[in-house]
Amino acid sequence: MNQKEIRELIEFLIDKDIAEFELERGDVKLRVKRGGVQAVATAPVITMAAPVAAPVVAHAPAAASAPAPVSVAATAPVGVTPEPVEDELAGAHIIKSPIVGTFYGSPSPGAPPFVKAGDTVSVGQVLCIVEAMKLMNEIESDYSGTVLKTFVTNGQPVEYGQSLFAVRP
Repeated sequence: MNQKEIRELIEFLIDKDIAEFELERGDVKLRVKRGGVQAVATAPVITMAAPVAAPVVAHAPAAASAPAPVSVAATAPVGVTPEPVEDELAGAHIIKSPIVGTFYGSPSPGAPPFVKAGDTVSVGQVLCIVEAMKLMNEIESDYSGTVLKTFVTNGQPVEYGQSLFAVRP
């Protein structure tokens, strides 16, 4: 399990408000446990037991005796900041990126965008493309209404759960 997979898993757990999670994959065991809700959001603490057969740990030196659990503090992905809620967007439905990749607002360079502010969209209508690992993933609207705002620009990298569009019914 690499750092990117762990980061995506943590973001998913935070998004779904899951307090405790445990995963075993082969000889790697991952356990994530978040504390109670506080005034300031804190990152969850991850404990990973190093595999017995391979005591090399990327973030901390391995002990000569039995491997000890390693604590890794997870941080928010670079470039992802909570968007301020503006009065004009109050009550709007926010459509978020379901994957990590590169945002494209049109089907090809030079083509008109799928949608722009003021356009009316319906459920299932393609809003944009997010390219991930050379695959073009069409992102469809899960809400009907009028597009108020596009939060990202063409060619910008996006993270899982990052706001893409604000739609008002």
